[in-house]
Amino acid sequence: MVQSIDDARRRQQRVGRIPPHNLEAEESLLGAMLLSGDAIAAAVNIHLSAEDFYKPAHGHVYDAICSLYGQGEPVDPVTVSEELRRADLHELVGGLPALLSLEARTPATSNAARYARIVEDHALLRRLIGVAGEIADLGYDLPEDVAMAVDRAEAMVYEVAQKRVTDSMEGIQTLLEKSLDHIEALYERGEDITGIPTGYTDLDGLLAGLQPSNLVIVGARPAAGKTSFSLGLAAHAAMHANRPVLLFSLEMSHLELTQRLLCAEARVDASRLRTGRLQEPDWPKISHAVGRLGEANIFIDDNPHLTVMEIRAKARRLKSRLGDLGLIVVDYLQLMTGRPDAENRQVEVSEISRGLKILARELECPVIGLSQLSRQLENRADKRPMLADLRESGCVPASTRLLRADNGQEVTIGELVLSQEQPLVWSVDEQQRIVPRRLLRAFPSGRKPVFRVKLASG
Repeated sequence: MVQSIDDARRRQQRVGRIPPHNLEAEESLLGAMLLSGDAIAAAVNIHLSAEDFYKPAHGHVYDAICSLYGQGEPVDPVTVSEELRRADLHELVGGLPALLSLEARTPATSNAARYARIVEDHALLRRLIGVAGEIADLGYDLPEDVAMAVDRAEAMVYEVAQKRVTDSMEGIQTLLEKSLDHIEALYERGEDITGIPTGYTDLDGLLAGLQPSNLVIVGARPAAGKTSFSLGLAAHAAMHANRPVLLFSLEMSHLELTQRLLCAEARVDASRLRTGRLQEPDWPKISHAVGRLGEANIFIDDNPHLTVMEIRAKARRLKSRLGDLGLIVVDYLQLMTGRPDAENRQVEVSEISRGLKILARELECPVIGLSQLSRQLENRADKRPMLADLRESGCVPASTRLLRADNGQEVTIGELVLSQEQPLVWSVDEQQRIVPRRLLRAFPSGRKPVFRVKLASG
């Protein structure tokens, strides 16, 4: 208790302290940018923004310099002064004399990148202080769901590390410019696959690869090969696209998944590998497969009690550590633990799928969620899977996008429920080929009672 009181007193003493900043570094950076185009490029490459400057006037000068630089106009105290005058910021900054003073006090233009890093570091510290205050308020509010509060706090710290701007609003002009830049980049690449390649030619032809921020639900009957399919996607992303892959398996252990990956890569009989009754030609194949897989960035988590928040936390940490994350696979949705006070299991799985979609957008990484199909499918004469066969997941397909075969546009199941359209969509036929099929009906399954049975074994 004494320690807690002392900590509280120290926190009170810190109130009113001046936030971290370095005005000399800000002035030196702006002066270097007024003198050298290379200094401007150095600051832009670090992705500084006007908000990173402690002194608002310095932020206005930085914006004016970047605006001129982006337009291909010359940058010097006179042109920047005129740019500020157009924005009615000339007097606020101090006019031309202030800009000339910045230029004169610059120690060395060659150190611009270092000045920019100093400005960035202090801006990050100020953001960290702000987030720490928000987290403290979050704790003092005594939230009912502590796990959700911890997840939110971790997300805020992650945003600081990623230098994410909290304001997510952008004008259409800015968005159009980004869209055109993206289209031009795709055009210059001249490739059909714009995302993570799946290794399946037909599927890549339809999806152009697994796109960042997308949640892909893979549904199949029990023992139909969902895990093998997802492992194939993961191995191809890691070994051919050279992107880190994170696998969450709530059904199989580390060893089982590793053996499956090894078997597929070595192309040896799975039963012989499981029993250890390998033949002489199998050993060189296994040895080469071990070498190839050992160089791949594949990470496996086999915790059978995972929640969405734990998955998000682990994925964030891995991306922060590696600096990149190409694909996340969750096997499978119905085994995940959701909110304990959810109205029913259907709502619980729906919230799980929504959490995975948020994760995909947050990390800008495709997420594949495997979903079990109902065993009632086995009792039908036509065993072709339908959306209604997704177990415990009435809301999973409602937020899932389908690719229309007639016009190539994406449409959600929820939109089809409202419109009652019967469009042609891409489907899988009896020979496992991707073909256009007419969707006869999309309908809500409603709320149903769910009974959870706990065996003596736990």
